[in-house]
Amino acid sequence: MSIATQVKLKPGVVTGKDYQTLVQACKKGQYILPAVNVVGTNSINAVLEAARKNKSDVIIQLSNGGAEFFAGKGFPDSFQAKVLGAVSAAQHVHLMAQHYGVCVVLHTDHANKKLIPWVEAMLTHGETHYQQTGRPLFTSHMLDLSEESLEENLSECARLLKRAAAIDMSIEIELGITGGEEDGIGSEDDDLDNPNLYTQPQDVLQAYELLTPIGNFSVAASFGNVHGVYAPGNVKLRPEILKHSQELVQSTHKTEANPLDLVFHGGSGSEQAKIEETLHYGVFKMNIDTDLQFAFAEGIGQYVMSNPKAFQHQIDPETNTPYKKAYDPRKWLRLGEEGMIARLDEAFRDLKSAGKSIAE
Repeated sequence: MSIATQVKLKPGVVTGKDYQTLVQACKKGQYILPAVNVVGTNSINAVLEAARKNKSDVIIQLSNGGAEFFAGKGFPDSFQAKVLGAVSAAQHVHLMAQHYGVCVVLHTDHANKKLIPWVEAMLTHGETHYQQTGRPLFTSHMLDLSEESLEENLSECARLLKRAAAIDMSIEIELGITGGEEDGIGSEDDDLDNPNLYTQPQDVLQAYELLTPIGNFSVAASFGNVHGVYAPGNVKLRPEILKHSQELVQSTHKTEANPLDLVFHGGSGSEQAKIEETLHYGVFKMNIDTDLQFAFAEGIGQYVMSNPKAFQHQIDPETNTPYKKAYDPRKWLRLGEEGMIARLDEAFRDLKSAGKSIAE
């Protein structure tokens, strides 16, 4: 009997124990959920449509920039835009996800030290939502304090996890820096002891021992992965880092295999063999952003190049042909959605999650 037939959850946003049930289903079934950064209802709806099409559960997440864009770039207060955009997006996902018939993890992405107030403001909204509904607004928030000392990183994570756990929320932490465009890494020497590119298992053990008594958390451990898409050979993925971290926690605390809930950042452009190797090491989530941005843009770009006059004239100056049907945003935005969906078809297949939704 498959994992998917052993447990069933109601479709919609999953939080608390239901979220943990979904994570365990992924780990035991050895499949990964794609985590997709969204910036508007077009991208949210495309993710939900693709998940339903592929009978897979999915993770929808917002960066602070994506949340600000969701609120509108003209919003007068940048900080409030980041907060209210995230809240607005969350409300849209809550409303729509249950009707698409899949389970959705609702998450926020990288928040470094200067963005802690953003996380705290979203937690305040989450507490209000919890008081009103008995459920938090988000499933989890990410704290990316990997640029700080390990002690400061874990101390701040512990402080915020106490608040999150009180409303059945989880957090995601980062140990070691995921390289690439976002962090200025991408040409480091390939040194297994490099704490920037390769998380040290002892650090993961320390996080486990401090945070486990407080609440549920996942770990984005760095094993050579980078944000963006880079030429092959720029850095080397070493999934064995994840294996060693799991084994150290297991042997130290006599747990079951793969006690940690692990996250794979920088998934765009990754080698399929390396992705499949992580399936054995307790990875349940892989971030995919760059590839999907391109997939959305590519379809629209091809359409614009194929219909240039429609984006220069409302009516053809030579033939008097009206172009309203061609430049209608519903026409070309839908092509962007379809591009995302096609790329997500690949992701669900590559990550082995297609056909494994545990939504009843």
